[in-house]
Order: sequence, then C-alpha cells, then structure tokens
Amino acid sequence: MTVAPDTTVARANFTDALAVYFKPRVLIILLLGFSGGLPLILTGGTLQAWMSESGVDIRTIGLFAAVGFPYTLKFLWAPFVDALDVPVLSSLLGRRRGWLLLSQLVLMAAIVLLAFCDPALSPWIIAAAALLVSTASATQDILIDAFRVETLREEEQAAGMASYVAAYRVGALVSGAGALFLVTGFLALGFSNHAAWTACYLAMALLILVGVAATLLGVEPEKSAVAAAEHASHANEDPLKRTFDAAIASLYDFLSRDMAFVMLAFVVLFKLADALAFSLATPFILDLGFSRTELATIMKGVGFAATLLGGFAGGFIARAYSLTTSLWIGAILQTVTILAFSLQAVIGKDLAMLTFAITVASFTGAIGTVVFVAYQSALCSNPLHTATQFALLTALDSLGRTVFSLGSGYMAAATGWAFFFVICAMAGIPSFFLLAWLQRRGHFAKLAT
Repeated sequence: MTVAPDTTVARANFTDALAVYFKPRVLIILLLGFSGGLPLILTGGTLQAWMSESGVDIRTIGLFAAVGFPYTLKFLWAPFVDALDVPVLSSLLGRRRGWLLLSQLVLMAAIVLLAFCDPALSPWIIAAAALLVSTASATQDILIDAFRVETLREEEQAAGMASYVAAYRVGALVSGAGALFLVTGFLALGFSNHAAWTACYLAMALLILVGVAATLLGVEPEKSAVAAAEHASHANEDPLKRTFDAAIASLYDFLSRDMAFVMLAFVVLFKLADALAFSLATPFILDLGFSRTELATIMKGVGFAATLLGGFAGGFIARAYSLTTSLWIGAILQTVTILAFSLQAVIGKDLAMLTFAITVASFTGAIGTVVFVAYQSALCSNPLHTATQFALLTALDSLGRTVFSLGSGYMAAATGWAFFFVICAMAGIPSFFLLAWLQRRGHFAKLAT
C-alpha cells in the first residue's frame, strides 16, 4: 500500500513537533520547572495544613497569605540579577547559572529552616521562615524564566514553556497532596505530629536537588557573552548604581517601543477572564452541593490531567502556527469555554457536567497560558534586561488574580453564579480588540524579525 504524500508530511511534522520535547535544552527546562513549582505550596496550602493541625488560630493562618507577596513583587529585585554577577559562582558556571545555583542553595536552606520551626510555639518565626522560602523561590523563578528565554532557540520556546508548565504543576502537586501523604506515612511509622511535618519539609528540601542537577548539567546561554562584556565595561562602577541604571534601561527599552502601553495593557488583560473565573471555582463547586472529595477528584485529578495535556497542546499550536494565530486560538478558546461554568450553574449538581466544565476550562486555559508566555518571551529579546522585563511582565499578568479578582465575590453575590461566569467571559473581550489592534499595526510581525 502506498502512503499518501500528505499523510507522510503530517507524520513528519508530528514527529518533528514531538522530538523537540526531548532535546537536551528542553529537558533541562523540564527539570527546572519541577524545582520552580515545588516551593509554591510549601508556603501555601501545605503550611496552612501544618498550622491548622498545630492549633494556630484561623485568623492568624489567614494573614499568612502575605508570605506570597514576593511572587508579585519580584520585579523589584530582578534588576540585581541582570546587572550584577555572583562572586565565584558566575565565574565557574556563568552569569545565569551562577545566580540560579545560589537561589537554589538559599531555597534549600530556607526550607530546612522552615522544617525546624514549630507553629504552635511561634507562628511569627515560621512566618519569617516562610517569607524567606517564598523570596528565594521567587528569585529562582526570575532566573529560570531568564535562563529559559535566553537558552532556547525560537522553535524550542513553546515546547520549553509547555514542559516548564507541566513540570511546575507536578512539583506543586508533590509539595501539596504529595506532602500530605508523606506526613501521613511518617505518622504511621510512629513519628510525632511535629516530627512528621519536619521530616516532610526536609524531604521537600532534598527534592530541590532536581533543579540543582539541571543547573549543573545545563549550558550557559550564548547571549550571556553580550552581558558579560557589558558588565566588564562597568566593573569599576558602584553596584547599586549599576543596578539602578539597569532597571531604568530595562523600562526605557520597553516604553520606547511602538505601541508600548497598548502592548502592556494586552499583557494585563489577556488572562483576565480566565483568572476571574477560576478565582471562585472552589466555592462555586461547593455551593452547588458537591462534596470535598468530589471537588478534589475533579479539580485536582481530572483538572490537573487536562491542564498538562493542554500545556502540551499549546506547545504544538505555538509551533505549528504564527504567534498571532496562536494567540487568537488561545484567547478565543480560554474565553468561550468559561461559559461551561454558566451552564453548570443552570444545570446544578451534575458530576458529568462538572467533569466536562473543569476539563475544557483547564485544557483551554493551559493552551492560552503557553502561547501567551511564548509571546512574553518574544518581548524579552535583550539579554541585558531579560530577567527584569520578564519579571515585570509576569507581575502585570498576575494583576488579574491578585487585584482585579478582589471584588469577584461581591459580583457573584450580586449577579448569581450563571451570570457571574458570563461576565467573566465578557472580561476577555477587551483583549480581543487589543490583539486585533496590535496585529493590524504589525506588532507581532516585528517580533518575528
């Protein structure tokens, strides 16, 4: 039997698209993604569980949301990463990997410190340790983003981001549900409650070695040579002045571009609808009468799997189509599928419908995330400012879930669940207009050159 030419081409294209995920550079990003996602839940849900079991007042536990601020404010110290080198480590490993290894070593030490704290004795000491963990983790995120953008070739960016997102979520799952299972196992072995939690956090600290191994096995980006020459020319300047100059130069590089403010507004609004919808997903599901077990099974099980598959689908889309087309696909899909939650609200408690709604929303949301980060990466092409600019973009991107979602509860209470999710979907429409405007003005074509 003769294979049709178009079938042969399709198979070749699929093979090429799949092969990129197994390139050494992409696999390094995969390992770094696990290290990036691991600390997030250790200062969030897992820490809350430990404090609850230790008898800490719920009002105090609620205040611990503040330990996550470094993830939003990381752009403030990202210029140090761009402007300065780490003594010894930068000369041994290179500019990016030197900083990356330092952040990972500090992160491991901070998690160990957190492990030996006792929430029952002093919640505020554990708060300081948790803040140190989140600061080191946010710094690692800065470095991983910069390393990923600079080390991957253009045709590898989407696959690298898809791998990073998948591994990041696996890392978060390990430090979330995995940590709780680990504590249960230690308790079954006869550990006291405090000893079990200490052992759990020590095990989590050891898992950061996955990221350390990736840093040591990786290769310093070729673009670091440009920055190294720039640093050498300013070696005698005051470090603080160099950092301040780097921050100003980074902002100027952004704001001097054509349609800069439209571009930044698009960054803020692209994931807004998705962020608003998922900000109240848990109380929405519980309010319909679903049990905590059903919630965990669907959201953390089926939703997790759909997110992983959606991330890889986003990688294939970004590789197969132009950046503009990929953004349109991601924007439309992630917005329209929010309406599945409105349908769920009308139908009420129906497990099959919930499974469908969570699956399609998680799948398309992940597609949107991957293609959007591919766009953000394309904006950060200057190796002198990669870390600062990407940290700024992610800070703007996070406004949807950290600022604009603050009033979502009031809106849901006033409108009801069905219309609330319609409003969430409508919040995605302004990004469509900005996307069309940027496309018409040739913004995306300039990024491709």
